[in-house]
Amino acid sequence: MRLQRFLARAGVASRRGSEDLMTAGRVSVNGIVVTELGSKVDPARDEVRVDGRLISRSQQPAYLMLYKPEGYLTTMKDPQGRRCVSELVPTTRYPGLFPVGRLDKDTTGLLLFTTDGDLGQKLLHPSRHVVKTYIAAVDGRMHDHELEPLRHGIVLDDGPCKPAQARVLDTDTPDLPDGFPRGERGTSLVEIKISEGRKHQVKRMLGSIHHPVLRLHRTSFGPLHLDGIEPGSWRALTPAEIAELRRAIDRSEGKTSEPSRHHGKDRA
Repeated sequence: MRLQRFLARAGVASRRGSEDLMTAGRVSVNGIVVTELGSKVDPARDEVRVDGRLISRSQQPAYLMLYKPEGYLTTMKDPQGRRCVSELVPTTRYPGLFPVGRLDKDTTGLLLFTTDGDLGQKLLHPSRHVVKTYIAAVDGRMHDHELEPLRHGIVLDDGPCKPAQARVLDTDTPDLPDGFPRGERGTSLVEIKISEGRKHQVKRMLGSIHHPVLRLHRTSFGPLHLDGIEPGSWRALTPAEIAELRRAIDRSEGKTSEPSRHHGKDRA
C-alpha cells in the first residue's frame, strides 16, 4: 500500500496532508525517514511513525473544535512568522490535524479540526456543505426590512448568493467575545446563517446593504456549538457530536428529505 494512503486510512491526515508530512521529513518506516511520494509499506509488517509516534491502521481519526480568538491566521504554518491556529491545537498528539475551512484573522469563533480527510472533503464540497451561523456587529442602526436582499439571495461581484437566514438581534445577546460592540450608539447586532463560504462572504453581504462589519463571530458549524469553551481553547468532539456531524453531511447529500447545500471556499 502507498504510504500516503496508509496514513490517510489510519486517520493521520488527508491524502494531501499525508504527502505534506512525508515531504517535510516527518514520516519514517522501520526507522528510516521516507520522503519519496509513492513509497509503499506493508501494514502487517512495517513500523510507520509520524514525528516519532507509532501509527496503526486501527487508530481513530481526531475531531476537535477550537474557539478561535482574534489575531490568528487559519493556517498551520505561515512563512512570515505570524500567529497561526496551529499554535492553539495539539498538533504533536495529532500530527495530521487540519482546519475544516477558514476564519479570517479578525474573525472569532468555532473552527473545526480533524485528521479525517474524507470527512473534511465532504464538509467542504460544494454539494454537501452544512450551515454555519455568525453574529456580526455592524455599523449603523439596522432595521429588519434591510435584511430582505440577503434573505432572497443578494448578488455580489462574484455572482449571486444563496438565500441566507438573517435577523437583527437584541443587544443583550449572550456569549459574545469580550469587546464585541453591544448597543453602542450607531451599531447593531445581526445573526446570519449561510450554506456557502466564499471569501469574506458575510462581510461582503452586509457591506453591500450599507452596514459594514465591525466584528464577526461564528457561533456554530452545522450541529456543533461553542458551549463551554473559552477563547483560545479546544476540546475533542463527543461521539454524539461526531454522529450528528455525519448526519448533517448525509442530509446535505440528499439522503433525507432536507435540501442539499452549497459552499465555496468557506471563509467569512
